[in-house]
Amino acid sequence: MGSKKLHAIMIGFCYQGHIIPFINLAMKLASNGCAVTFVHTDYVHHMLTNADGVVDADPFLGARQSGLDIRYATISDGFPLDFDRIHNFKQHWEAIFLDFPSRVDELLGNIIPSESDDAHFLVADTFYSWPATIAQKYNILNVSFWTQPALVFAIDYHLDLLREKGYFPIKGDEENVIVDIIPGIQPIKTKDLMSNFHDFDETSTTNRIVVEAFQQVKRADFILINTVNELEHESVLAINQKQPTYAIGPLNFTIDSTKTAVPKSLWAEADCAEWLDSKPRGSVLYVSFGSLAQSNQQLAEEIANGLLLSGVHFVWVIRNGADVLPDGFENEMCKDQGLIVSWCNQNAVLSNPAIGGFLTHCGWNSILETIWCGVPVICYPFFADQPTNRKLVVDDWKVGINLCDGISVDRKEVAAKIKQLMSAEASNGLRDEMKKMSAVMHSALDEDGSTHTSFHQFLDHLWARAQPATHA
Repeated sequence: MGSKKLHAIMIGFCYQGHIIPFINLAMKLASNGCAVTFVHTDYVHHMLTNADGVVDADPFLGARQSGLDIRYATISDGFPLDFDRIHNFKQHWEAIFLDFPSRVDELLGNIIPSESDDAHFLVADTFYSWPATIAQKYNILNVSFWTQPALVFAIDYHLDLLREKGYFPIKGDEENVIVDIIPGIQPIKTKDLMSNFHDFDETSTTNRIVVEAFQQVKRADFILINTVNELEHESVLAINQKQPTYAIGPLNFTIDSTKTAVPKSLWAEADCAEWLDSKPRGSVLYVSFGSLAQSNQQLAEEIANGLLLSGVHFVWVIRNGADVLPDGFENEMCKDQGLIVSWCNQNAVLSNPAIGGFLTHCGWNSILETIWCGVPVICYPFFADQPTNRKLVVDDWKVGINLCDGISVDRKEVAAKIKQLMSAEASNGLRDEMKKMSAVMHSALDEDGSTHTSFHQFLDHLWARAQPATHA
């Protein structure tokens, strides 16, 4: 590769579901000979280091000491550390649109001249709307990283077509209309499209994020997707016909050459191992709705009572449990049956032999992790890509069931679905399909697997493109 070195400048995103694969991608790039400058926002840095118990530490210090070339920087998002970015979602994103790009521009203006011998390239989350403009200014390659399924990317990529044909936004009475106009994508019901399709206000913050992101991504030089080619071959192929696209997942299980642990959790993680180890194999249901989906009181009460009625052991991750759980539930009603924690290491829980099922919001990281661990699921999507992910899991791959068949959640139905999933006889078909999918995912990461091949093709193509740019 000559004297120059590929050097990724990676600008992190602020949500937990994006942070995990992005850090893993940084480790994978560094393990394959790239220099990396990894940039967290000050807020994410503060949350990660506090959760890890080491205030203001460099999260990549161990990686650097083990020989990986990962430098670290932070950048302000314009708000104080105690500003609630979820509660003030719109205000936060107004600043991300208006002010954040100039902060990134200034940072790159400092990094690139100081490392003039390197072949720099930008890696940023697809949901950012500024990468193409900044990459063009500095004459560096622009790599867009997508942390959701390829199917969701392919749908969003064709927003203009869907708007033209009247599918974006969807009118309230058109929930079961079949959309069959997306190139390379199987027909899909409107109810299975992402939640922003059902938002009639096209100027809403969420719609603006998606619309602007997918206008800008068409200017990316490369697209990386945290998926497995065998799981989403048609969708990956459809995107690749538009722009160079590489399925490089599941990054959640990429082990870098040094096996260095890097802090990735925004909250302190409870250790569930001792409790789980005391339970029989396959007897525990894991319940988690992720980092952003909040259970309201009615939903939490129905699930809590459904768990009690089922009689099944459970671990329940609930971030706002004190606000929504029935009085006395945690200490009295379920003390022998369940364990309630505010956050945990999900991979560690799902890979424990005691876990026999997962009640999930269908966040993409959760889907990848449960397939890897071979644990079938009960699906209860909330928003964003989750309804579309549910379709993949239940309808296409047949490795999960729906929590409720109607609109409302009822404790008796919750109990019945839990019993169905946790019963070896009733869920045999699901478990067989899940074993097959898990095997496919594991083999994708082998040295001759599709993910390994795809990642190295990306590096080869990146280097081929970077060389002319460095001589320009």
